[in-house]
Amino acid sequence: MIHTHAEHHDVQPGTISLRWSGCTDRGRYRPNNEDSFLALQFDAREVHRLGKIGEASMADHDFAFAVSDGMGGAQAGEFASQIAVEKITTLLPRSFKQAAKGLDAGISDVMIELFDQIHRALVYVGSSYEECTGMEATLSLAWFTPGWMYFGHVGDSRIYTLPKVKGGIKQVSQDDTYVGWLYRNGQINEREARTHPRRNVLQKSLGGNNQFVEPQVGAVAFEPGDIFLICSDGLIDGLYDHHLLDLLHTEQKPGTVEESSRRLVNAALDGGSRDNTTALVVEAF
Repeated sequence: MIHTHAEHHDVQPGTISLRWSGCTDRGRYRPNNEDSFLALQFDAREVHRLGKIGEASMADHDFAFAVSDGMGGAQAGEFASQIAVEKITTLLPRSFKQAAKGLDAGISDVMIELFDQIHRALVYVGSSYEECTGMEATLSLAWFTPGWMYFGHVGDSRIYTLPKVKGGIKQVSQDDTYVGWLYRNGQINEREARTHPRRNVLQKSLGGNNQFVEPQVGAVAFEPGDIFLICSDGLIDGLYDHHLLDLLHTEQKPGTVEESSRRLVNAALDGGSRDNTTALVVEAF
């Protein structure tokens, strides 16, 4: 189902641009990094991988940003997250044609198909190679068109929005965990959710033994000045939501997200995160 903000005015394609900043770190306790992130610029004909930091106009292209956290023995988790983001690179240009008219239902269907294809790829690789048995991955994907961010999500990586006008920070993705369900339903608070012994036990992920995975899909209207954060659970392991808000607003130089992702990751590691940690910050201007 697509969720939208009622207060939204159409934005002309030539009047909006994006800045982004991405950073991933193995952290201080893990032997390898099972997180992957992706920044893409694409249309129906071609796709370009983008650097970790940059800015570009939305006049002629759509953009996609994604974070994936892999799981599995040995190197399987690392492979899983890499496969997830690489499949996006090949699938999104095809999807662009199907959703070119910008119909909500069209992009919603495309997201579901995209996640199904990635899920099938992980299941296939996991069943074909002994060292990849049981590989799984989370995936949080944000597809930016002028004025709208469409998203697809499975797992406990997260997508946040920080609207300039209303202020504050809001998690738009839902953690696919029992602890996430307890928190969303007001049965535990944020501190209890962060320290719960089952906080990292996933109810849903791509790959593994899951026969079919239904992603959460939705849409958020955005305007110049709005900021989005896509991150792995390692970032949340070291930072509360109000820390994210402070780091992205008060410590950020106006008009730039450059180095904001590294600042978030460093703060999470200093805050005690014991996991791989990834942050991808996107600002409209």
